[in-house]
Amino acid sequence: VDSKLATTLMDATIDKDLSVQEQIYSALCYVGETEPEEILNACDEYLRRHQKLAYPHRIIILKAMETVVVNNLSRLDKSTAKVVIFLASNEMTKSKEVVYDWQEAASDVLVAVGRRFINKVMEEVLSKFQPGILPHYFILQTFANLSMSNVFGMVPFLNSILGTMLPMLGLAKQDTMKCVFCSALQHFSESIQEYLANLDKAPDPTVRKDTFSNEIFSAYEVLFYSWLQSREAKVRGLAVVEALGPMSHLMPSDRLEEQLPRLIPGILALYKKQTEAFYVSKLGLLAMARPGNAKLLLLSSALFPEQICAPLDSSVPLLVKNHNEVLRCFTVLACSFPDRVLGFLLPKLESSNERTRVGTLAIMRQIINSLQMEIKKPFILSSMKLPLQDSSNKVKRAVVQVISAMAHHGYLEQAGGETMIEFIVRQCALPTDPQPRKQTLEADDLTSDQVRNISINTLFLISTTVDRMNDVLWPYLLEFVTPAQFTNALAPLCKSLLHLATKRQGEGEDAFLISYDTNANLPSPYALTARLLVVASWPYLGDGRGAAALRLLNGLQPNIHPVCWHRGEGLPVLIAVLSPSPESFLRETLTAISDAAWICCLLTEMCQQLNSYSSFPSEKVCLIPTWVTSVCSRGLASCFGICAVNHLDETLAKLEDFVRSDIIRKSAGLFSLFKDRSDTEVEKVKSALILCYGSVAVHAPRELVLARIEADILRNIFQYFNTKVGDLMLKLCLIRSICMIGQAIYNSAQSTAFNFARKVELVAQMMDFIKSEPADSLRTPIRQRAMVSCMYLVILKPPLNDAERAELVDTCLNSVLALPPLFPAPPLQTLYPDTVSALKDLLKCVLQKELTPRGLQSMFEHLCPWITSTKEHERERAVELSATLLEFYRGKLNVTTVVPFYNLGVLMALFSPRCSDSLPSIRQRAVDCVYSLLYIQMCYEGFAHDHKDEMVEKLKTLKQGLENPDYTVLFHTCYNIAMVIAKRFPPDQLMSLLLAMFEGLTDPDKNCSRAAAVMINSLLKERGGVLLEKVPEIIGLTHSKLQGLDEEHVRKAAQQTVYILACQHQTAVVSSLLGSPLPFDSHSCTMWRSLATEPTLTSPVLELLVEKVNRDVPYKENKSFLLGSSCERIATTLPLAATCALHEIMSAPESGPAVLELYPHLFVTLLLRVSCSVGVQLPKNLQSRERRSIGPSTSLEPCSCAVETLKAMLARGGSEEVARSVGNAGGWELMRSAERHHDGIALLARAMAKHAAPRLFPIVKALIPMLNSVYDGQRVTTTAFFAELLSSNVVNDLILLESMMDNMTGRQRDSCTAVRQLALRGLGNIAVGSPEKARKHGAQLLASMIDGMDDKDDPKNLVALEAMSSLSKLLGHMEERDVHSVLLHIAIRIRPFFDSERHELRKSSITLFGNLTKFSSGNSEDVFFEQILNGLVTLLLHLQDPKPEVIKACKFALRMCGPVMGCDGLCDMFQNHLHEDRSLHYGEFMNHVCKHLVSNYPEMLNRLILTNLFYFKSNWAEIRAAAPMFIGFLVLHVDREHCQHVELEQLVSALSLLLKDPVAAVRVKTAETLGRLVRIV
Repeated sequence: VDSKLATTLMDATIDKDLSVQEQIYSALCYVGETEPEEILNACDEYLRRHQKLAYPHRIIILKAMETVVVNNLSRLDKSTAKVVIFLASNEMTKSKEVVYDWQEAASDVLVAVGRRFINKVMEEVLSKFQPGILPHYFILQTFANLSMSNVFGMVPFLNSILGTMLPMLGLAKQDTMKCVFCSALQHFSESIQEYLANLDKAPDPTVRKDTFSNEIFSAYEVLFYSWLQSREAKVRGLAVVEALGPMSHLMPSDRLEEQLPRLIPGILALYKKQTEAFYVSKLGLLAMARPGNAKLLLLSSALFPEQICAPLDSSVPLLVKNHNEVLRCFTVLACSFPDRVLGFLLPKLESSNERTRVGTLAIMRQIINSLQMEIKKPFILSSMKLPLQDSSNKVKRAVVQVISAMAHHGYLEQAGGETMIEFIVRQCALPTDPQPRKQTLEADDLTSDQVRNISINTLFLISTTVDRMNDVLWPYLLEFVTPAQFTNALAPLCKSLLHLATKRQGEGEDAFLISYDTNANLPSPYALTARLLVVASWPYLGDGRGAAALRLLNGLQPNIHPVCWHRGEGLPVLIAVLSPSPESFLRETLTAISDAAWICCLLTEMCQQLNSYSSFPSEKVCLIPTWVTSVCSRGLASCFGICAVNHLDETLAKLEDFVRSDIIRKSAGLFSLFKDRSDTEVEKVKSALILCYGSVAVHAPRELVLARIEADILRNIFQYFNTKVGDLMLKLCLIRSICMIGQAIYNSAQSTAFNFARKVELVAQMMDFIKSEPADSLRTPIRQRAMVSCMYLVILKPPLNDAERAELVDTCLNSVLALPPLFPAPPLQTLYPDTVSALKDLLKCVLQKELTPRGLQSMFEHLCPWITSTKEHERERAVELSATLLEFYRGKLNVTTVVPFYNLGVLMALFSPRCSDSLPSIRQRAVDCVYSLLYIQMCYEGFAHDHKDEMVEKLKTLKQGLENPDYTVLFHTCYNIAMVIAKRFPPDQLMSLLLAMFEGLTDPDKNCSRAAAVMINSLLKERGGVLLEKVPEIIGLTHSKLQGLDEEHVRKAAQQTVYILACQHQTAVVSSLLGSPLPFDSHSCTMWRSLATEPTLTSPVLELLVEKVNRDVPYKENKSFLLGSSCERIATTLPLAATCALHEIMSAPESGPAVLELYPHLFVTLLLRVSCSVGVQLPKNLQSRERRSIGPSTSLEPCSCAVETLKAMLARGGSEEVARSVGNAGGWELMRSAERHHDGIALLARAMAKHAAPRLFPIVKALIPMLNSVYDGQRVTTTAFFAELLSSNVVNDLILLESMMDNMTGRQRDSCTAVRQLALRGLGNIAVGSPEKARKHGAQLLASMIDGMDDKDDPKNLVALEAMSSLSKLLGHMEERDVHSVLLHIAIRIRPFFDSERHELRKSSITLFGNLTKFSSGNSEDVFFEQILNGLVTLLLHLQDPKPEVIKACKFALRMCGPVMGCDGLCDMFQNHLHEDRSLHYGEFMNHVCKHLVSNYPEMLNRLILTNLFYFKSNWAEIRAAAPMFIGFLVLHVDREHCQHVELEQLVSALSLLLKDPVAAVRVKTAETLGRLVRIV
């Protein structure tokens, strides 16, 4: 049977899961521990019999054999060892191709056996190691591994092996064979060294090094002279090089010395091949150990071009190591041969190859850093002259790095060191690349920016960290400050100089002060000051060179002038001064010095430096003072006008003659000095000429002027006026001329019949002048005079059309009203009032042309944007204009017939909100506007022009209240004004006023917006009773305004509007609001909440909404067109809208009293609404609308809406704790779920019983009839509510228990499964709420539970589940006599549920089984004990159930069963380890349980095993894995005498079948158990 077990396990090696393979391997090893020889022979037989078994599966068996051999090596006899050796040898060499894992596993078996049976192994392996025949790869590998695992056993064979191997080296053509030969030689050499190091322990102490020297040297020659030249890098770099190291220790020293002349060229030759240079460099260490040999110089010529000059990829660590290794080689060479190495390197600095020059400089840096060559320093410095002129960026970088090394080792203190420093400064001054280089550059390419950055860092490094450089750099670096070519280097230069200056200052005055006489090349202090001041004028230019220059100037102060920099400000302040005004900074600096001679020298230096700034225009500006000069005649017009009075033709003729002359084209006098102003004199002449024509027109005889206006006067004026000319005098003269022409036409005798053809052109010209004026200032009278001209032109014929008139009005309004607040100087103090007066006169003229409501409306359409402007000064001007125009309109109005003033509402809504404007002047004039409008209306109604109305006149007295800035007073005054308007406003325009007033809510001035709201609500309060038919329109308008505005005062005003309307028209308002689109947006919600402000209104509104919820059916059922599909429930709109409305009203805190009054009615209605909304769909149109809706409104999903409304009702009705408790338990979410709805209702009932018990009596009374409702949902909800109430003692206190229990019992016959289930739950809850009643009615309750378990109309066992759960609760309160009679029936009935697919049934049945054990004493003990034994395996296996709650139930049941089983050990195990809140180590636990089971119930072994076999087909992988493990532990502890009771064949067959389970964890446990079966075989 052992072999059968082994065969079964080996058959399973084809499993693809690694964990299963690992367990099969472990099982084979476990079986092998018992009978190693039998298992090894079984493995041998299996592998021989299954020759076609794939090698991955053979590997598992071979590895198991190796482990068995290793662990039982001392127990093996020679015959078994021989079998294993023969098998492993065949497995290893069966395939001529190398199959690494398979053949390695076979080789490992041979190596394991070879630790004891080395001779047997060598006999077998040597038989396949024949002279002249290339051996198998793993023959050599096995030799190598044996030499390491059994040194003393293997070394005696090595001489013979080497003798046979050496001739074979020539036969190895493949790189893999060469590698394994090298590996073997390496391990042979290492094992020989270990043997020789431990001769005292060796079996043959006579073995010496020279025993193997000749063979090793022969092998060395093959490896070095032949294989080292291989093209394969693996052979060259790894195998050969790694083998040569250990082999060299066994070679004779004299022969190794002889090899040196060939070894060095050999090493050098390797660099020319594609090999890892690092390994070659390691070989070079052997040669380097013999300094003084001239052959070593050969290394330099080979190392340089290939290893130093080759591109270095820093991302490859091996290349970096090799580079450093080669640099160290040059250091060693330079120590022995400095002259010859330098002689080799320095000429290469002249090479044309860039890489050669860079490589040479890298070696130079290494030598300078590593060696002290004082004598060679001048020579090395002189050799750097050529690299300093190199243009390559890579070479420049290398030179900078060499100079850095020189600075640290004293080279720059020698003659010629300054040249090196100058080179670095020049690199710091390299220009910045204008554009970033593209990504296509090679990885090792360098840009000028990179070279510059490296140089800047190097300069700062050597000036701050190398102390010996202080004397070299100070003050030498100052020489580079003034030359312009070093401008880009100024930032790093100044930083370095500042550091040096600070250091020198600390050393004392003598060390710091500069002697300009002894340092002839240094710039003078004037040159330094001029240069640094100019650069400092732009602090942030060029990497901040200005700020750095300023800091240096501050640091150099004693070396420039004693008082040059004692300004007192901090550096940031100075920089802030410099940025906007560099010239002022320079001026202040020179003022501070006040040394005339010094300043004279400084100015001279500045003049000399001026030309050097041609490439730096920003800095050049600071050297050039700029200034500007300007020069600033009215004449003959009046004279010409006087002449024209009596001599019009002669005057015009003279002007014509003048025009034809060339005088106006000449220029002379002072103006000729300014070439760019040569046209000025001509413009003045033109201005005078234009003015003369105007004066002629206005003074000419009235009967003659009209004929000359267009033919003579205007023609000549426009002939010499260019509209593009910007001269102010010319514009003013033209405007004055046009104005005089307009006056002349208007005053002429035929003006009424005259049609002025060029009127539109002149008006357009005036508008162009107005538009060209700056919008932010009023400096000239052009606006005022142009508008005066327009006023005269407007009067003339032909009249302007609508578009022309609109453009004129808009242009003038924009030009004046948009001006900023003006505070003119005395010369211009009258300009603004004159301009405003001109505007008023112009607008009056325009209005006069159409003195009708239409004309008035047209005018205020232009003024409206200004009246509602956000800027106070614009509103003030516009309202002032409006008041003036309305007064003018009223004064000029002459009504002959009664006509409607149709736009009164619009105009009234425009001005009345302005009565609360932020400016008192606007408030006052707005009342004037309202006053004028009301009187205009009265005029249109037929009242006399001088009629005085008492109510309207009251407005004058109300103006006093508008002077008070207190908002309360203001809005109260606005209310009074609204009352006046309401009483005097015509009824037919009331709605238009309201509509327009609603627009006033959008006024940008919040005061005016609030005033509009006050006036709307005042009007509604006063006149709203007549607006019943307009309620929907007003509600809709209120909603639209709320949508457009998000202001708190608007929301409050809208709420007040709705409230006022609702007080007058309750039903109409509710109906209108219910007609709002669902879902209600935030604005509709605001309007609903307004109905909660007053309890007297809120209560009837709530009752009205409750009636609408209950009146209609909650949903309609639509059958799908698909046959057999279930009905779809669609919510009805009215109850849904009413529910949403209830939510919004009850969300308002003010609704509290009304909700308290209607608490039971509201609770029952909303609870039943929730029950009828579960699973109900929205209508299709509302579904898409809800998806598009945004905002804080309640979800429109019917159930969610009802739940949220119920939650709001509880919160507002004083039951906040109820809502909070349900929410914390997740009850509100459960109510929305069709599957868990009853659980949410239960949480609600529990919270009501705890926090609102006194309110339950009317609620329960109202809900009892609902148990017979036609809607299943209402019956489910009511039953769930009652079921949970029964768990509380409150129903007993309210004397409701008996009736509720009877109702629950009656529901057991309900057609709805959920109702029957919940009824049983309620009966079970009596045990919690009223345990004494449970004992009293025990028999009745027990009968109900058994009926529930036997429910035939329960395909999903939901009722049975509830019956078991409830019975578990009731059992603790029942009499034993009641239970004994049905104990066995219950135990048998619930047993099938232990393995139910539903975890709830498993949990409840197992828990109930545990509770039943309490009643197993007495006559029922033996019977129930048998039931425990029947269920024991199930309970133990379900400790691995995938559901934690089932595991917990099993723990409980086993703890309860323990005392009944009569085994103290098992009882202790169950009590101590099966704690519900502790994790269980299942394997360890089952191990101990099985130990007790086998020892106490040995006769049950086969029964336990057979029961476990049943679970091999379980649906749960965890159970399928636990079952074989259970069997394995039983087998582990069984005694030999009880083994015969086990049906072994059946067991092995079942386990073999389970090895094919799809779950790997199951196969793992099965394999483990199969291994343990060896105990019962």
